[in-house]
Amino acid sequence: MGNDRHDIAVIGAGAAGLAASIFTAEAAAKEGLSLRILLLDGAKTLGAKILVSGGGRCNVTHDVVTATDFFGNRHIIKNVLAAFPVQATIDWFASLGVDLKCEETGKLFPVTDKARTVLTALVNRCQELGVVIRPDHRVAEVACLAGSEGGFLIHHTQGVTQAKKIILATGGRSLPKTGSDGFGYELARRLGHHVHATAPALTPLVLDETVFHKDLSGISQEVELTTTVQGQIVDRRTGSLLWTHFGISGPVVMDASRFWTSAHEKGEPVDLCVNFLPALTQEAARQWFMKQAAGSPRRSLTKTLAHLVTERFAESLCRYLGISGQTAMAQLPRKDRDRLLAALTKFRLPVQQDRGWNYAEVTAGGVPLEEINFRTMESKLVPGLYLAGEILDCDGRIGGFNFQWAWATGWLAGKAVSVSMRADGEARR
Repeated sequence: MGNDRHDIAVIGAGAAGLAASIFTAEAAAKEGLSLRILLLDGAKTLGAKILVSGGGRCNVTHDVVTATDFFGNRHIIKNVLAAFPVQATIDWFASLGVDLKCEETGKLFPVTDKARTVLTALVNRCQELGVVIRPDHRVAEVACLAGSEGGFLIHHTQGVTQAKKIILATGGRSLPKTGSDGFGYELARRLGHHVHATAPALTPLVLDETVFHKDLSGISQEVELTTTVQGQIVDRRTGSLLWTHFGISGPVVMDASRFWTSAHEKGEPVDLCVNFLPALTQEAARQWFMKQAAGSPRRSLTKTLAHLVTERFAESLCRYLGISGQTAMAQLPRKDRDRLLAALTKFRLPVQQDRGWNYAEVTAGGVPLEEINFRTMESKLVPGLYLAGEILDCDGRIGGFNFQWAWATGWLAGKAVSVSMRADGEARR
């Protein structure tokens, strides 16, 4: 393909890129503009990340979304989210023919329970609006054009494309098999942006082989998880932990993982401690033990613990500590009781590593939010360049928050780039 020209090129056809393309075209139509909008993606088939999200159901957003659900510059995040709130997402999807349902967890899914419904609606709307979609067009370089016209020259695997404005929505480094391998960060760097160090987020963690996780694989339990970096507590949260054959997963682990991975990437000492009795302090647990020993002295340790945790977990923990679970409560030595209480309320998880980019759902780090205008998503460093989605240094917790970020940034960028095209046209008259 030779040198072709477009008004706006969106690079990356994931959630943010598809949203930005739609909102650009819709805003242009509203402004009475006839814009040539191009959507480029490196993958041969679009939307792989959308299709695998939410267990193949696509958790589109959450019923309540605030800046505290995200990590990054929360002042900027708050403003971005306010521009396109959850209700706007619900209304927008309804306009695309996708009705959403809210589950008890607060997660919103399409009523069909199929991620394909979401992807099809987004792609169809792009096509209805005349957006030119070109899969298998991996972008290798973006160069700024000099002169009064300005614009950009985009080098990709099928040739060269010229565009007056660009929306960079290439994603992060998570799930690289879907096409988001982090090269967008390099494009941003070459255009003059900084990139904060990236680390896998919303990722399961691998434990040392000596722990009992394999015995409990598939079992989940409510815990309190505390992350300490360089001796300082950086995160404490309560939620469901899932034991797996390799270590731990589940919402509470996925949400806390970004702190472990970020510290690990920097070479900082990091500890993950779990309280298996989140409703009790160690002292409260000790008093409960004493009361149980006095009230039911002949009952076995594991049968007693089964009032607080599953019996299977109690057996595994006792075995790990070298304490017989069949010991009668009245016969339990004080030192064993103290060791058990410490393990129940402050168990240090020997994390060996995270499961890596192939299992991470999102990227922590990226282009600093301070380098973009949060009202328009336009770069403060490169006029005509807009950024949306995961490429930015903002990552949300599990539950549809990262999709809400994609829709909100896509809406801001799409609306703003169309307004700027109209202003450019008026200036040339």
